[in-house]
Amino acid sequence: MKIIRVLLGIIVIAFSSYCLISKNFELMPFMMLFLGAFMLATGLGELQKDRKRFEGYMCIIVSLFIFFVSIKGFLMN
Repeated sequence: MKIIRVLLGIIVIAFSSYCLISKNFELMPFMMLFLGAFMLATGLGELQKDRKRFEGYMCIIVSLFIFFVSIKGFLMN
């Protein structure tokens, strides 16, 4: 799970850096999709550690919202 989080984090940083440097925001829905996957992996990792605290559930809820925003972004283009 840690490898997945690191890989998704690198992908999100790469997409966001590209968008900021080139000022081309057409790839923003992809960045949001990977950000949602990163947040979901973080939330599931917290729940797997038997630390069923607020942060794990909040990460999962935020990832669902980010997936919704990403899907809306794909449909608008």
